[in-house]
Amino acid sequence: MAVHYRTVGQLPLPDGYRRVSAAPGSFGAWLRTIPLKASNTVYLYNGERKPNQTAQFAVLDISVGRKDLQQCADAVIRLYAEYLYASHQYSKIAFHATDGTLMDYSSWMKGYRFPLRHGKLQKQLTNKPCQGETCFHDYLQTVFSYAGTLSLSKELKTVSDPAAITAGDVFIRGGSPGHAVIVMDVAVNAAGQKTFTLAQSYMPAQDIHILKNTAGTNTPWYQYNREKLLNTPEWIFEWNQLMRFR
Repeated sequence: MAVHYRTVGQLPLPDGYRRVSAAPGSFGAWLRTIPLKASNTVYLYNGERKPNQTAQFAVLDISVGRKDLQQCADAVIRLYAEYLYASHQYSKIAFHATDGTLMDYSSWMKGYRFPLRHGKLQKQLTNKPCQGETCFHDYLQTVFSYAGTLSLSKELKTVSDPAAITAGDVFIRGGSPGHAVIVMDVAVNAAGQKTFTLAQSYMPAQDIHILKNTAGTNTPWYQYNREKLLNTPEWIFEWNQLMRFR
């Protein structure tokens, strides 16, 4: 019978490693608290099983929604926005659309919306003020509709030394096609070598899941090997594509 780990922070470590300390209230500490589903099956937004069921080690217990919106960059945005929302940092919840329009949650709560007019988003006061979970998740649906890997990559800063990787960092290639995965947890051994886990959504929109390391034996842990490429089950990244929220 498969073992069910209840949270990201309970995933078993490789021998000789300990989790890197994360400051209370930090994004990295919050990521470790995300619950995992008992089922290891990845479902698409329409309720169908994802054709490839070999990429995931575990599945995050976070809704994917009923529209084909929460794809790769959107999953990263979702996790960071949920962290900011949970820690009441509402003024920091803001993401650019691909056309450059800033979609900020503070304006959304005041009743502003971002309709598409003549090929560009317009910020207009069209609704009553709102707050709470429904207000927040309606905002995210709009962000998912108009943001992507290209816009997200422009909001992040490059991590100059991949050995400094930390939870909350993002491997991202902006563009079409593009992809993004987020670092969920980091551990270190006595020699100072780091190991980390990754999570992704993909196309079509699907459950966010912890990736298996294709080079390992049923393990979610990756290592920086100073080589040029990071191989994940459904995308290959370069180490210089590691970025971080500003």
